[in-house]
Amino acid sequence: MLNEILLGGSIATVSGLFGFFISKKITHANFDVFVDKAKAKASAIENEAQHLLHKSSLKSQQIELEATKQYESAKDRAKADMHQREDDVIRKEQSFIRYKQNEDKRLRDEGRILEVKRVDLERNEKSLESLKKRYEAKIDEALHTIEHSAGMTQDEARKVLLENIEEKSRADVAHIVRRYENEAKQEGKKKANYILAQATSRFAGNFASERLTNLVHLEDDDLKGRIIGKEGRNIKALETLMGVDIIIDDTPNAILVSSFNLYRRAIATKTLQLLIEDGRIQPARIEEIFDKVSEEFEDGILTEGEELIADMDIGVMHPELVKLIGKLRYRASYGQNALAHTLEVAHLAGIMASEMGGDSRLAKRAGLLHDIGKSLTHDNDGSHVDLGAEICNRYNEHSVVINAIYAHHGHEEINSIECGAVCAADALSAARPGARREVLESFLKRVTQIEEIASQHSGVKQAYAINAGREVRVIVNATLINDDESILMSREIAKEIEEKVQYPGEIKVNVIRESRAVEYAK
Repeated sequence: MLNEILLGGSIATVSGLFGFFISKKITHANFDVFVDKAKAKASAIENEAQHLLHKSSLKSQQIELEATKQYESAKDRAKADMHQREDDVIRKEQSFIRYKQNEDKRLRDEGRILEVKRVDLERNEKSLESLKKRYEAKIDEALHTIEHSAGMTQDEARKVLLENIEEKSRADVAHIVRRYENEAKQEGKKKANYILAQATSRFAGNFASERLTNLVHLEDDDLKGRIIGKEGRNIKALETLMGVDIIIDDTPNAILVSSFNLYRRAIATKTLQLLIEDGRIQPARIEEIFDKVSEEFEDGILTEGEELIADMDIGVMHPELVKLIGKLRYRASYGQNALAHTLEVAHLAGIMASEMGGDSRLAKRAGLLHDIGKSLTHDNDGSHVDLGAEICNRYNEHSVVINAIYAHHGHEEINSIECGAVCAADALSAARPGARREVLESFLKRVTQIEEIASQHSGVKQAYAINAGREVRVIVNATLINDDESILMSREIAKEIEEKVQYPGEIKVNVIRESRAVEYAK
């Protein structure tokens, strides 16, 4: 049994050794195969690397060639640009040199011209002086000739000449005397001038030139679309209800309300402002707001009329007349606010009536109501005179008030001191410079015409119309006009103004001759 075991172990050992050697042989054979494969792969990789290296070398040469070409091209362009800039600099330098030469030539030419003018001026001055001396010599010669031929001395001839001048001036003197004699006969005129001066100095009124449009400010331009409404329903409702034109254009954040009727325009403006604040802009809301604003305005004009009557202290007046007085604030004539004009007339009429011994309260009442018909002309046919007289008769106003309404436009004769004061005050308020656009334009035209007449005379440097066109100051060249000639010039200008210009009162002509010597301490 032991032998069998040993024998089996020996066989197993030999088999193991044999298997080991066989396995080692097989493994060595496989290793050679792997080595050969690796060598083949390495050879392929080396060939591929050589190919890539060659290809990279060719590409690098190509890139280098392209870079060289680009460098050369950029270099050529830079050289061309540099040459172009050099040419431009040379051209500009040449142009500047030509410009400098032309300027130098122009300055030299101007210098020569100025020198020639200076020489001519000196020559003219010398020639003028020579002519002046010759003129004086001729005058002396003429005087000697006249003395010799007339058998008179120079003093005798001067006396005769002055007598002739005096004879020619008598007509002018007679005209002046006659004018002041007529003024002296009209003693009331002096008193009236005094009263007017006192009245105008004690009352200074303001007037407001009303425009035809009111501006309504908008916080956002989107509100314009809401005011127009769908298919224009809102703006149609506004214009139909309020009787105004609403202008919506490209003006940012603003719309215009246009109407010749100041009262309707004021109501429309206030209505739009409230609608914009409320935000609910629709036909029903528009009518509601409009009725509310109209009622407020009616109450407002009544309150304002009552306050004016209380301030004027003219007694009790019918509420309808009080309301019409307040409504005058929204009426204008030739750009002058009717209420401001009415208050001016009332104050001036009261002052003048008091100075002349009349009833001051009645004069102020007549002055306050003399244009009351203007509150009705937008809604009724007829002149404001007839409308005013009719409504004052209806409410039993004093006959002086009715007479003032008719007389201030010449429809009746003046029957009382109070009525005369109202008519004078109305003329003062309407005719003062600047009160009405029409008067202002004619005033400016007259002043311009006076200045032009004075400026047209030889030797006049400047002419200014001052003191509301009642005086003109004429500044003359002292070297061309002497003292005697300045007196003659003032007379000629005054005569020409009398012939060509329509003006009230008198215009004073001042001819100013002044000589100045100026020198500088250096």
